[in-house]
Amino acid sequence: MSKKISLIMAMAIQIGWLNAQFNSGVTMPDKTKAVVADDKDPAYLFAKTINAEDLKKHLTKLASDEFEGRETGQPGNVKAASYIAKEFDAYLLDALPGADLFMHSVSFTFSSWDDTDIYVNGIRFRHLWDYISFPSRNKDLPLLESKDVLFLGYGIDDAKYTDYKGKPKDFKGKTIVINTGEPMKADSTYWISGTKEKSTWSSMDKKLATAREKGVAMVLIIEEDIKKSLAENRNLLMGPSVQLGDKSAEEIKYPNHCFISTTVAKELFGKEAEKIVKVRSDITKKGKFKPVKLKSQLQVNQKKKVLVIKSQNVLGMVKGKSKADEVVIVSAHYDHLGKRGDQIFYGANDNASGTSTILELAQAFAMARAGGYKPERSVVFMLATGEEKGLLGSEYYVNNPLMPLEKTVANVNVDMVGRIDDKHINDPDYIYVIGSDRLSTDLHKLNEDVNQKYSQLTLDYTYNSESDPNRYYYRSDHYNFAEKGIPAIFYFNGVHADYHQPTDTADKIDYEKMANVGKLIFHTIWEIANRPDRLKVDVLPMK
Repeated sequence: MSKKISLIMAMAIQIGWLNAQFNSGVTMPDKTKAVVADDKDPAYLFAKTINAEDLKKHLTKLASDEFEGRETGQPGNVKAASYIAKEFDAYLLDALPGADLFMHSVSFTFSSWDDTDIYVNGIRFRHLWDYISFPSRNKDLPLLESKDVLFLGYGIDDAKYTDYKGKPKDFKGKTIVINTGEPMKADSTYWISGTKEKSTWSSMDKKLATAREKGVAMVLIIEEDIKKSLAENRNLLMGPSVQLGDKSAEEIKYPNHCFISTTVAKELFGKEAEKIVKVRSDITKKGKFKPVKLKSQLQVNQKKKVLVIKSQNVLGMVKGKSKADEVVIVSAHYDHLGKRGDQIFYGANDNASGTSTILELAQAFAMARAGGYKPERSVVFMLATGEEKGLLGSEYYVNNPLMPLEKTVANVNVDMVGRIDDKHINDPDYIYVIGSDRLSTDLHKLNEDVNQKYSQLTLDYTYNSESDPNRYYYRSDHYNFAEKGIPAIFYFNGVHADYHQPTDTADKIDYEKMANVGKLIFHTIWEIANRPDRLKVDVLPMK
């Protein structure tokens, strides 16, 4: 190690900005020490107001037939937002500037295929079986007929390697068939980079942008494992794809394109298959390619259905006393999956449990304020919409904040806290904690300290590991805050067989467990809101 690098590392250690091996163990409380149970301690006094009966009242309402699974943009979601806002009003929370009666409107664009098919030589190929195409990335294409299809290698146009051999008119208005990836030499190095590292041409977006520049009308991309691709993109393909904002008038920046199976590709290649095998061999040997004209007849139709809807994040605030401009945001998502036919996906644990917990936390802080114990910092309670669509409600908030992000000291996020997983079946007094040490060692220590002092739950950090295959750190609303550099902590009960199933119902919730977790969360928020100094951001984020 060079002296310069040693010096840099020493400086990094001094200021704390180092990548961490994040906690992935389990913290067992010391139960030989008594918990604080003193009504003269306001933290204990108001945490005590969080109880199983009130949690059950909220949760059974939110996860009832009336709310129809609370899907973003659907009537049940609107009813849920109204229910939350009425509760905030009853607690006498303050509305945030820019919110209308606790509601912060968010627009979403839902795109789906009304009709789409591919015909090759009169043979019909089916969407979600023989090919896939993303409606949000394609324009309306009532009918494209082509007798002049080109196999165009990898769809690359680079000084070191190009598939666009010919004149500009040779590609304008044409349909091209391309491979994913980029060309390699026989020694497994890439022609463009000259190494075993891929170049930027492995990006499909770059290939599609190039095809548009060349005037290509349609791109068919050969996907070697169409079933795997469908599985990986199921949420985007099995229902309408959802984008944040009104995208109805936004120009699509790519030509229309589909990912086709090898079965479709073989039918397109027809008698030219042997020639294509040869040109692929030439690419490997010489790094050169010449387009191949295919004699197949192609028909493609892509008729879209686009719907713009409005939903709401619901926000209420208890204003702080001495540091009112500094904010702790406490979040949970209230949306779920809605209905499929007549079948309701109730989402009792996901995430009526988190929503109900936030309502109880908001009431507890409101009672503390009424009792003369206003927190030093402001506490904002946010119930986000669109989480199941890709964390969209919280994404909208961090990009359109109602309180300055630079004054937001922490995010405390609650998503699925009402069940017990198999690992802890004999120890219901536990909670998984994710993200507490990802940006701030202060936050991690604070949560552990208040847990020992007031709650003594088992704190399991298994899913906090950077190697967690489930990637839960990236899958709930706290992540949008963490991505902005705001310390975030996420409370989670783990997985169960009813996850994202109609069987996630209110009768399976452990309300006493929920109340215990809610009390810990209260103590963590209380400490963040009242400590003299704001939490330090002292851990370099992982890339």
